[in-house]
Amino acid sequence: MRGVEHLLRATARAEARHFWFRGFRAFITPLLQYAAAGRPDVRLLDCGCGTGANVDILETYGRAYGFDLTEIGLRIGRDAGRTRLARASVTAAPFPTASVDIVTSFDVLYSLDDDDETAAIAEMYRVLKPGGVAIVNVAAMPVLRGDHSVLSREVRRYSRGELRARIERAGFVVERLTYTNATLFVPLVVVRLFQRRRGLRREGETAAEITVPPAPINAIMTALMRIEALWLRRFDEPFGSSLLCLARKPH
Repeated sequence: MRGVEHLLRATARAEARHFWFRGFRAFITPLLQYAAAGRPDVRLLDCGCGTGANVDILETYGRAYGFDLTEIGLRIGRDAGRTRLARASVTAAPFPTASVDIVTSFDVLYSLDDDDETAAIAEMYRVLKPGGVAIVNVAAMPVLRGDHSVLSREVRRYSRGELRARIERAGFVVERLTYTNATLFVPLVVVRLFQRRRGLRREGETAAEITVPPAPINAIMTALMRIEALWLRRFDEPFGSSLLCLARKPH
């Protein structure tokens, strides 16, 4: 748990300005718009919400809630004025069956063992209304394992086929599944190959993986990520450091 708290504190310092988080928000926005279109009184739920920052994004589309198991993440969120947060496990979501229109899971599933991951996906399916939508983001491609994997406590990095199989096994119908962060792929392959050959750092030595880079570099990378987000509005990508999935619970 101390390792998770270390990650959440580092995330809280970076998520407003770091180019990766800016790109992530640009990637998920079209999916949220699509999922919420035509739905009155939309209710959204972020499973494993961390500090709750993504709940602020979900609020744009309806009444949004989040829950997380870590006390420090919720404390950071509440200190920032986020009130609709609860403490609970992703394996036992504190919401009634068929009560939510859109459920999200952002960079959570890859840190769970197989049994807990299966339970978490089943819980997302359970709380969704028939016809409701799940939006899931996970780490992708085992070749990209590196120091960041230690910081985020990765159990696995997914291939497209592996994530599809695990989502569909719960009963979902996958409507969109694409890699993202292709912009970063080549430099990440080089850096993380070096990190594995050198030996991965210990957890307390990985904070640089989520530190905001100097302003000019951060601005350039943000622009590249936003260009990639425009591309993703129409096309899927064949590789990248993350996988983004939109899946629907059948009527």
